[in-house]
Amino acid sequence: QVQLVESGGGLVQPGGSLRLSCVASGRRFSSFATAWFRQSPGKEREFVAAVNWSGSSVHYADSVKGRFTVSKDYAKNTVYLQMNNLKPEDTAVYSCATGEGAAAETTGAYDYWGQGTQVTVSS
Repeated sequence: QVQLVESGGGLVQPGGSLRLSCVASGRRFSSFATAWFRQSPGKEREFVAAVNWSGSSVHYADSVKGRFTVSKDYAKNTVYLQMNNLKPEDTAVYSCATGEGAAAETTGAYDYWGQGTQVTVSS
């Protein structure tokens, strides 16, 4: 059974930084695409970033380009989302996901999801 567990969320002031972690069991990140999505109450789930199995192809939503960075640690089977210069509009539950296909911006491309971690950006 594949399980994904996110951590690293919390309360941060605007302009601050957080690093989210996604640890997988039952599936190697080296073999599958990985993505981060976020969702706020009353809003649709929003694509944040995705990376293919090798790390050679990375995609970011326009809203986070230049501020967020996805990376993989294959030895630890962990994917990270480094978030810098956070804004109040970044407040959401952030979830990681994996899929067999190429990295994509749609939720349908991913078959396993973590429970999410709350990120709140407020002064």
